[in-house]
Amino acid sequence: MDRKLLDLLVSPDTRQPLAQLESAGLEALNRAIAAGAVTRIDGSAQTEALREALVTRDRQHAFRVEDGIPVLLAEEAIDTAQITDFPGK
Repeated sequence: MDRKLLDLLVSPDTRQPLAQLESAGLEALNRAIAAGAVTRIDGSAQTEALREALVTRDRQHAFRVEDGIPVLLAEEAIDTAQITDFPGK
């Protein structure tokens, strides 16, 4: 993702800056998705593994990136508290 764009992006609900989720966090998230243990804020299941994601500064929410485009809808965020081995919580 373009660094200049990333510097401008914030969480739609908390306005916290977003950063690219590092590989350890992405792996933990995808393990939980594969186990069927991940839901979005709106209650819908996240069933597809993520290639990229953005995370809030406090690491409480992750937002998926599809084809290089961040999905910055508050109701589609993933609460990282449901991922037991999510790094940096």
